[in-house]
Amino acid sequence: MARPKVYVTRILPSEKAMNMLREYCDVDLNEKPEPPSREELIEHVKGKDGLLCLLTDKIDKEVMDVAPNLKVISTYSVGFDHIDIEEATKRGIYVTHTPGVLTEAVADLTWGLILAVARRVVESDKLIRQGSWKGAWSPTFMLGREVYGKTLGIIGMGRIGTAVARRAKGFNMRIIYFDKARRENVEKELGAEYKPMEEVLKEADIISLHVPLTKETHHLIGERELKMMKKTAILINTARGAVVDTDALVRALKEGWIAGAGLDVFEQEPLPEGHPLTKLDNVVLTPHIGSAAVETRARMAEMAVENLIAVLKGEEPKALANPDVKNVRPLSEVKMI
Repeated sequence: MARPKVYVTRILPSEKAMNMLREYCDVDLNEKPEPPSREELIEHVKGKDGLLCLLTDKIDKEVMDVAPNLKVISTYSVGFDHIDIEEATKRGIYVTHTPGVLTEAVADLTWGLILAVARRVVESDKLIRQGSWKGAWSPTFMLGREVYGKTLGIIGMGRIGTAVARRAKGFNMRIIYFDKARRENVEKELGAEYKPMEEVLKEADIISLHVPLTKETHHLIGERELKMMKKTAILINTARGAVVDTDALVRALKEGWIAGAGLDVFEQEPLPEGHPLTKLDNVVLTPHIGSAAVETRARMAEMAVENLIAVLKGEEPKALANPDVKNVRPLSEVKMI
């Protein structure tokens, strides 16, 4: 049986993962630090049995058309909105992803953003570096807001939302949430209260978003929703950029509909130089680093490789994004190892 041919769109931060992949497959690796161009992606995926990609790689019908032998697309990410899942399923291509392994790292960063915005940490740091700290201690200087004892509103109480809520208990916060399904286990464990989304927006001092990007969640937070929030509220987004209407958020921050925001994700990445968000002091911006912990990124690499190899062995992968694909092409038919 011929060894599977696999294209990997970026160097993985785990020697263990790369060695595992090379043990079973012939690997075509993009060794540049930046993502492959569209033309490079299309050229290198030709004749491949597997593709290991990132969320920066758009995998659509055009890509699949040039790779008729493709059996598995393994994405090094939790989200898979960059892949045409419907098209892949129709063609019998298994799509896998890496949920779970980055939960705690993203929850940590979410809390970093909450505290940075509430206590104006980034503004204060910039002020000192610019040599603008001139006066002595003052009762009204750089006033932020307390986090302890406030109300945290979570929209999307999945793995990451729950991890964020768990950390909130240490701040003695009231936790309210909205999700398309009640999470009674979380309610029992953390005392979280389920509420309609409008009530969460109106009552919370901090809103944290943890939903996947779908047709239903695109611009879930727009002008209407931002105007429902308290003027003293903070919005945190470590989910996907397009969950928030950026233009509406810029107006909200400029005009004081809300007090501030912390963003790790954006509708356009990288954020263009001179973007209106970069001109505002009441927003903290990080460049999509939610999972950027050494341990987390290594575990993601290993899971992405394990998923890909499992499918090529005809075995159930740890995380299959399109389970309906098994009705189109059973695992026994994709087995190559």
